[in-house]
Amino acid sequence: MTPPTGPCLACTVPLPRGFRQADFLAFHARDPRSLSEQVGLDSLDKGMMWQGQPARLALRFAEGSARLQLHMDAPPWNAPEFPGWVKRFLGLDQPVKQFEAAWDGHPVLGPLIAACPGLRIPQAATPFEALSWAITGQQISLAAAITLRSRLIQACGRSSGNLACFPDATSLIGLSATRLTDAGFSRRKAETLREVAARVLDGDLPLDDWWATGAQPDMIRERLLTIPGIGPWTADYTLLRGFGHADASLHGDVAVRRGLQTSLGLIEKPAPAQTEDWLRAFAPWRAFVAAHLWRL
Repeated sequence: MTPPTGPCLACTVPLPRGFRQADFLAFHARDPRSLSEQVGLDSLDKGMMWQGQPARLALRFAEGSARLQLHMDAPPWNAPEFPGWVKRFLGLDQPVKQFEAAWDGHPVLGPLIAACPGLRIPQAATPFEALSWAITGQQISLAAAITLRSRLIQACGRSSGNLACFPDATSLIGLSATRLTDAGFSRRKAETLREVAARVLDGDLPLDDWWATGAQPDMIRERLLTIPGIGPWTADYTLLRGFGHADASLHGDVAVRRGLQTSLGLIEKPAPAQTEDWLRAFAPWRAFVAAHLWRL
């Protein structure tokens, strides 16, 4: 492993008792090629773009804490936001205890909560990564989405040390629609990815600013739905993974519907409308319900 060099931001945070380290690491170990993430028993190294510059995140878990260092290829700016980013990335700002206290006696949810106490919603490194991943994964299997994600990272060609970096909007807009389709994306997905990148760069889709200022999820969702190629599932998944929105309703997600089918003992998967109706009672924590159903 190449030792990181260059400027560095660092932060150590205490972890709540029962923090599900294995869940966090498993989410970032999805790509078996380890192109942009390298995961160990208690560590994550991740290539990413930080404020327009390639960077390498080194995360190390210890007893009751996590130490994160962000090594950059160029000097940092706006460094004070790093501790807030760390807290969100680890899901430490999610209202897990409130959700569990409200629903641990529910006949369906209670057993799921008891089986996986402290379950958090793993976060993407940036809202743009979450949105790009959601578009990539539309209507295909997880394995196919992971392959496309790797090809996108390779096509953009940004790296820090020996880790490739998931592209930011500037990197992605440099790829033509033809280059994206050559990588395996459908024409519609290629156009949507480029449109999203263009809107981020012209300020029409200020994802990072929305994250930093705690913009209203309903407003973000409405703006995302104006983009051709983005529907309710993509918008809700982006809110879930990119903004930590606890009430994103994943009623159209096949895995959520399968989990609900198992939990309720149904013969067939419930339709998205039926799933939406069932989830509605759990507002404002529907994303946590979806996370528990995913585990089934």
